[in-house]
Amino acid sequence: MGYPKDLLQSRSIIKHGLYALIAPEGLVNNSVPGFENCYVSILGSPRLGASFVDYIITMYEGGKNLRGFGGDADVETFLYVVEGNVKVTAQDKEHNLTQGGYIYCPPGTKMTMENVEKGESKIFLYKQTYKPLEGTPEPWLVTGNSNDIEEVEYDGNKEMRIKDLLPADFSFDMNFHILTFDPGACHPFIETHVQEHGAYLLSGEGLYNLDNEWIPVKKDDYIFMGPYVQQACYAVGREKLSYVYSKDCNRDADLKK
Repeated sequence: MGYPKDLLQSRSIIKHGLYALIAPEGLVNNSVPGFENCYVSILGSPRLGASFVDYIITMYEGGKNLRGFGGDADVETFLYVVEGNVKVTAQDKEHNLTQGGYIYCPPGTKMTMENVEKGESKIFLYKQTYKPLEGTPEPWLVTGNSNDIEEVEYDGNKEMRIKDLLPADFSFDMNFHILTFDPGACHPFIETHVQEHGAYLLSGEGLYNLDNEWIPVKKDDYIFMGPYVQQACYAVGREKLSYVYSKDCNRDADLKK
């Protein structure tokens, strides 16, 4: 990479427990057991204040994890293909996931993954401790492709649309969504809620309100939004702004901090 041509500077903003904007220029490779020929960057994590762990991973040609990801009795995982072609094996079945493809693995299910693209693939990866709900069945493995899911208007706003990637079922304590804004569109109000998010920008540019600070964001940025942090987005520029993000749901608030 060599020496910089200007002053060292970064767009990234870290407010532990509140929010974070992590720009791709500052990401470093983390050596995580099982990942071979991959560039693994850990994004959101409990050290940042999140209750989950998010990763953005570039799988070089031949990149893989055959040791497996997840598999602990109380850990659920999710994989989304940002670009490329990845073969994922879970519960003794192979799933070839291309751009927009995803898989949710319930607690106790380990997934392995291989890049089968002639070139690089990029994946957004997630894990969280599952919160069981008494009297409710365990969640099940879900796989699909976001390109096959119909967009739904967000709060009656035609210029802002959402896709739900997982079933709306109390067996699941979280969901993944894709939110898309036409140029100039925005949230109908500034949201303030107990849920937290980890979001990866798939396209476009925007201004994001985080804790009442308007912050420029763009494709390949990562945003962590902690509980009760004010949040909203304006899409700017010439193309749609879109991001994939997690949301905890279907559970009451804990009395523990």
